[in-house]
Formats: sequence, C-alpha cells, structure tokens
Amino acid sequence: MEKYTLKVAGLTRELTLYPVNDKLDIAAFIMFSDVEMTVESAKLLLSKVPEFDVILTSEAKGIPLAYEMARQSGKTYVVARKSIKVYMKDPVSACVNSITTKGEQHIHIGDEKVQLIKGKKVLIVDDVISTGESLTAMEELVKKAGGEVCCRCAVLAEGDAADRNDIVFLEKLPLFFK
Repeated sequence: MEKYTLKVAGLTRELTLYPVNDKLDIAAFIMFSDVEMTVESAKLLLSKVPEFDVILTSEAKGIPLAYEMARQSGKTYVVARKSIKVYMKDPVSACVNSITTKGEQHIHIGDEKVQLIKGKKVLIVDDVISTGESLTAMEELVKKAGGEVCCRCAVLAEGDAADRNDIVFLEKLPLFFK
C-alpha cells in the first residue's frame, strides 16, 4: 500500500492511502490509539485557539482530541452523537455529509448537553477538516443550543480546507488524485 509521510506537532507518522472513489485517494489519519499524537496535538492546538468555555466534537474520531484538550485546559467537552440515545431528552439534531462516510448522517445532542453550550463560547474540534460538512453540522448544533462558535480547529486541514481562513489547524494534508 502506498504511504504518505506526515509531520505534525513534532511527530512523524506514515499514513496509508485509501481510495475514496476511482479518482481520489486520501491518507488515513487515525488518532485512535496514538496517545502521543493526541497529547502533543492538543497542546499545540490549545496554544493557537482563543479563549473558550466548552469544546464540541462529533462522534467518533474527534473524541480523543476533544477529551485531551478538555483535560489540558480544564474545560468541559460535549460529543455530538450519531444516533439518538434513550437518555437524550429533547435532542437537537443536524445533518452531515462526510467525505469518509457514505450517505447522509445526523448528529445529535440532548437537552443536558444543550445546557452546557447555551450562552457559551464554543470551540469546535475535529481531527481532520476536509469538506467542512462536519463543521457546518456542529455549527448548526451550537446555534440551535444557543451557544456561540468562537473557533473551529483540527489537527489537519485536508485539500482545499487548508486555504480556509476561518479554521485553526496544525498541518495541511494533501488529497491524492489519480
């Protein structure tokens, strides 16, 4: 399998390329199980973002990063879930179409989490920003919950996302066209 060498947060990783379709491959950046990458990326991102009250991420790959950023900053974090759980009272939802998942998805937070966001400055956190669809959905949740997005951040900005001026990220991740 073809590899891409990524250098981020003082660390080097070899990422395997996987096809999204017959014209495009992506380098798979998976933070799960990579504690060193999670800790160092969280530290560096926290040094670059403005003051915030609460962190919001989407299930699932952003969870380790959001947790570590919350641990290091002493702030709360909220996870937008991909399905409504029985314990979610009066959930709010948003639709998302991601480059790495086929079909339309929805993300949800229950009233208990809405109360953590309401009236607060929210830092949206993800592992990789590519199309921006996940960001848009999380922004919609923040709006519905009565919070204010103060910053959007990720470890990597993939493809055209690296040209955006409304996100904070550590490194660019290229797309691999065939």
